[in-house]
Amino acid sequence: MLAFMQLIFRYGFLKLQNVPLALAEWQYGLLVLSTVLLAAAGYVINDVFDQDTDIENKPKDVIVGTKITEANAYNIYVALNVAGVGIGFYLSNVILKPGFAAIFILIAATLYIYATSLKQMLLLGNLIVALLLAFSVVIIGVFDLYPVIDQANQPIMANLFSILLDFAIFAFMINFIREIVKDLEDIKGDSNQGMKTLAIVLGVEKTSKLASVLGLIPTVFLLVYINNYFVANNLFATTFYAFMFVVAPLLYFSIKVWPAKTKKEFHKLSLLLKWILLLGIISIVIITLNIKYNASK
Repeated sequence: MLAFMQLIFRYGFLKLQNVPLALAEWQYGLLVLSTVLLAAAGYVINDVFDQDTDIENKPKDVIVGTKITEANAYNIYVALNVAGVGIGFYLSNVILKPGFAAIFILIAATLYIYATSLKQMLLLGNLIVALLLAFSVVIIGVFDLYPVIDQANQPIMANLFSILLDFAIFAFMINFIREIVKDLEDIKGDSNQGMKTLAIVLGVEKTSKLASVLGLIPTVFLLVYINNYFVANNLFATTFYAFMFVVAPLLYFSIKVWPAKTKKEFHKLSLLLKWILLLGIISIVIITLNIKYNASK
């Protein structure tokens, strides 16, 4: 999904604009690969430190300690990070910004600290995961737009970067709420391991209601955004898509999560938020094609 998201922004948005891009096709593929490798490394190290919790929360999905040994998991973790950071170092030199390699090192380090300590802290772990997903959108602009900005194209590049930032904020909000819902889903195992998630501190009922209210925040922002940018510019196809496939499911989520109590309910709602995130990202293609269609009329 992470790779799909980054490919959508490149080929469903940036490539359809009349602007230069810093990375060649295969180099952009390497950027996507690097992001995926670092994310995969984060999952591996998280599984290593979550073995006891996962046995409680999802016994059928436990891999480390059952299908592969902990030692092999560490080897895989190191290999994924070395490959991801190595590619990042290469790409940073390609765009003549070698200092940008620190971004990839910081991502790898943050995911390690998250797995070992941050995820046990109230809300901090949720924020970190949501921010990292949002940054996977921002990094597209950092590597593909920023290096080729000049005086002539600065206004349009700033506009494109602003759109990427809007989607990054959307991704952050949806994923932050989803992390809270996942904590509700995993409350039993997390509680047994002495973790302090929001669900454990506030309890299921209060956290469910908080998730419902939080779901209304991006809904309101989206309604304002749709009115200010889509309706105001006669992007009716985009407006319809946004209402049907993003706003309506978000409202449904807020309604359904309020009374939710069971692990099964929270699992379904977590999956719904993943779909909302995916459909929200796909909307960039609808926006781009709608603008081009209006311009050709």
